[in-house]
Amino acid sequence: MASVKPGLLLMMKAFVLPMPSLKVQPMHAATLNQALYGHYQSLTLKMHDHGILEIVMGAAQSDNKKLSTADHNMHRELSTIRQDIDKDPDTRVALIRGEGKGFSAGGDLSLVEAMTNDFNVRARVWKEARDLVYNVINCGKPIVSAMHGPAVGAGLVAGLLADISIASKTARIIDGHTRLGVAAGDHAAIVWPLLCGMAKAKYYLLLCEAVSGEEAERIGLVSLTVDEADLLPKAFEVAERLAKGSPTAIRWTKYALNNWLRLAGPTLMHLWRWNLWAFQGLTCMRGLRLCAGGESRSLGKIVRFD
Repeated sequence: MASVKPGLLLMMKAFVLPMPSLKVQPMHAATLNQALYGHYQSLTLKMHDHGILEIVMGAAQSDNKKLSTADHNMHRELSTIRQDIDKDPDTRVALIRGEGKGFSAGGDLSLVEAMTNDFNVRARVWKEARDLVYNVINCGKPIVSAMHGPAVGAGLVAGLLADISIASKTARIIDGHTRLGVAAGDHAAIVWPLLCGMAKAKYYLLLCEAVSGEEAERIGLVSLTVDEADLLPKAFEVAERLAKGSPTAIRWTKYALNNWLRLAGPTLMHLWRWNLWAFQGLTCMRGLRLCAGGESRSLGKIVRFD
């Protein structure tokens, strides 16, 4: 048998033998960096052991107090939180979840109404939507999402773009844009086809069809599903495993894999351009009334494209 060079043998052993985990100093909730996070109001932040930052999308500001909705302030905070996470030397992993009966109920109707009436609001929200997507993609720290109940709209961006997405089996994932009368332009056009294939992406996005957590795992839209009672324990278990891994190895692997999403940037910009038009159109105004429960007519009678 031919002899193996010592350097090659050492490399082979590195792949066969279990690697020792990094020793991470436990951290307490009191160590939350107030200089970075003190101004957040709609997002509740808590630091856990091993540098796991828990991000909770609050439901208190919503009309029904049961589901998190992205109002003006929540939408802005979702667009900036990942930049602050990157600046925080104590955060190794971020875990995002929703408060109350679901992960996210989508955009607050008052925000959508303001977008239909005010160009400046549309321009501001467009920038925030761009930052929300790219700040998740470019964040150097790994992100875990834990989705239960409805997962819609701006919150869903963070849920599906997370590096590891975990959903309860009974979660209901809905993009929601086409029901409102606008294109699926937050994140769906770049990540859904990569995750579940173009045929499934078109079916669920064009029809605004709900995807259960169990079905989402089957088609590859989420990383894994568990029973709802096991959702948070599993999410924290995954986050802790990431926190104990090599920060540079995980960061560089994430950066390389996310180049697939960066390549789709022109597609996202194209959809955002159409959405700037759509939010001032008749279909969006009618869709807003449909979502508010004030109309029952279909959107198809409003505009012809031929």
